[in-house]
Amino acid sequence: MTDRDTRHKKAMQKRKEIVDAKVAQADEERGIVIVITGNGKGKTTSAWGTVARSLGYGYKVHVTQFIKGGWDCGERDVFANDDNLSISTMGTGFTWETQNRQLDTEACQKVWQETIPKLQDPDIHLVVLDEVTYMLKYGYMEMEELMEALKNRPENQSVILTGRAAQKQLQEYADTVSEVQDVKHAFNNGIKARKGIDW
Repeated sequence: MTDRDTRHKKAMQKRKEIVDAKVAQADEERGIVIVITGNGKGKTTSAWGTVARSLGYGYKVHVTQFIKGGWDCGERDVFANDDNLSISTMGTGFTWETQNRQLDTEACQKVWQETIPKLQDPDIHLVVLDEVTYMLKYGYMEMEELMEALKNRPENQSVILTGRAAQKQLQEYADTVSEVQDVKHAFNNGIKARKGIDW
């Protein structure tokens, strides 16, 4: 064994001790709230990855799409026939396309009212609130109502909230916050979004 191999082994042993200690400390078992925010690409994609994981284990999942519901959505389509998945879609498209605050507010409230019972159902393992930060930013729904639903959800239910510029209150309440950074994006260089890659 070379000196480099020996150093590597010692470093990995130390790393294992640190990881094992953290695993031993994590003794609370409950559902969690995850916020996926930031200006980069992949927030919704990340949430759908967790949807796939939950469905793979046979859990029930609900996804509410506040903005992209009217678009083609490959990840939604692949699970369309899974009886354990339910989906609510706002379906009006991006707010800068509708340019109608009243219509957007009504559409948001309709899909939110469909979602509330899902956040109360102990049989649902995971709820995704996709692009919910925009609904809060534009005042289509109230933060207090969302927070109440999160706080009163079943103990073992997890919730993922996605969208840019996640509000401070959401980030403080969440158990996990991930920020997706826009280091480089093809669209900014004039490359069109591609089916099967971007949606």
